[in-house]
Amino acid sequence: MPHPVLAEIIGPDMLIVLLVVLVLFGGSQLPKLARGLGSAQREFKKGLEEGAAEPSKPESSKSD
Repeated sequence: MPHPVLAEIIGPDMLIVLLVVLVLFGGSQLPKLARGLGSAQREFKKGLEEGAAEPSKPESSKSD
């Protein structure tokens, strides 16, 4: 079940957003933009996996 906000964007609004992105960045820049977003997504997932793999450290409580 998609998020309610995303469900509202999927229709013709998404087409308008894609056209605006095409006009702003140009056709030649879109592949570079997509590669950059894909690379950022992979790095983010890698960081999440590394963070989950590390044993959690107990937090020390300080008494003042």
